[in-house]
Amino acid sequence: MSSKKNTSYRVHVESEAEGNFPDINTEQGAMMVTDQALYMGFNDEKVIIYPPQSDAMGLGWARYDDTEWTSENKKSLGQDSMIVLPNNAGNVINEHIHSPKAFYNAETEKIQAVNDSDVYVKTIVFKYSSANANQTYLELKLEAVNGTPYDRLSSDITFPKGNDAEHNYHGVFQYYADSDFVANGSQIEITAVGGTAKVWDIIYFIQRTQNHTS
Repeated sequence: MSSKKNTSYRVHVESEAEGNFPDINTEQGAMMVTDQALYMGFNDEKVIIYPPQSDAMGLGWARYDDTEWTSENKKSLGQDSMIVLPNNAGNVINEHIHSPKAFYNAETEKIQAVNDSDVYVKTIVFKYSSANANQTYLELKLEAVNGTPYDRLSSDITFPKGNDAEHNYHGVFQYYADSDFVANGSQIEITAVGGTAKVWDIIYFIQRTQNHTS
């Protein structure tokens, strides 16, 4: 029969209104709760214990919009010819990335990772069309890196609306980063299989969901 043991000390948590917070000096190790958060005094600072803070944990997101290939200037894909899905990151939103390293490098056209074993979720959206819809499909995949089968993160994309009709693609890929991914990055590859196609209005949204700081 198992038994539970209480901790040696019961911590007294002082309760204060959030509006009084700036005028209170929280001693080292002391705890204070308001209607918005639980705080602890540490090195002359009031540290938020709960709710968890994404910036402190290194979790965040960024969005990278391509501005070169648009409805007025569509990117052509040759038949059975693989290319890196283009994104010049002409418009970037990264105020909440909480990372020392960008999640995408437009110069190398590579997505990037900070730490070995970090976990990321990447959303890819774009518009696409084909003049040969019945015999063409798009193959979208992450580049395989040094033996790690990242290319299994893939999507086969069809053209159900028919020839030359505008289609919308929205795909979500979750992956972890190994040491080679951290060192060299990886690219998103796209191929028009069986025919030709066009893509435009490309957006990457990348979120770090686990910060595996060693």
